[in-house]
Amino acid sequence: MKKFLPYAFALTTGGSAFAADHLDSPASQAEPAADINDIFAWTSADGTKLNLVMTVFPAATAAAAFSDSVQYVFHTSSNAAFGGSNSPVDIICQFDSTQQVACWVGNADYATGDASATAGVESVNGDFRVFAGLRDDPFFFNLAGFRAVVSTVTSVAGSLTFDAAGCPDLDADTATSLATQLALAPDGSSAADFFAPLNTLSIVLEVDLDLLTAGGPIVSVWGSTRSRQ
Repeated sequence: MKKFLPYAFALTTGGSAFAADHLDSPASQAEPAADINDIFAWTSADGTKLNLVMTVFPAATAAAAFSDSVQYVFHTSSNAAFGGSNSPVDIICQFDSTQQVACWVGNADYATGDASATAGVESVNGDFRVFAGLRDDPFFFNLAGFRAVVSTVTSVAGSLTFDAAGCPDLDADTATSLATQLALAPDGSSAADFFAPLNTLSIVLEVDLDLLTAGGPIVSVWGSTRSRQ
């Protein structure tokens, strides 16, 4: 069992990034503790730390728990330039049956304990900190607006023409209308966040960038869940 979410970004820009995947296939839904919702990554204001978030378990309740048979992995690699050679470092977290977490950043540092308190658990060398527990799902999705756009596109699919890349040829007014609908409710009112009442299990890390940038200042991040061997 594996599930992957990719994202790559340049730390030198000081920006933030995320990848999302909600309401997944039946196979992933059968093991929600291994079902990744989102991966978020951003640098601290002073540029010295990388903040990472992996959310799993869609629509988690207070009884939801991380699996003790799964490893939760942030895969990182660093480069001096885009397209350069990688310097990979994996950040791996796993849980026991009592929800005690154990996380390590490559071979550099290690943390273990109950990370459910807001302050989380600090690593042995003090180079990273981890929190793990139930949190409000941070992802915003206008499901009703999205479904309205899908319905509109489906109704005219037979009349569409497509370019060489397989994208539909739309005039400016139609493209603008569809983009506007994605940001509004079907009746034109403000969009409602489908995930607003839902929670998720979150693994949150704050890692010293020095542990991750041996290959250069451009860092790629992607996440996976995998069975423990």
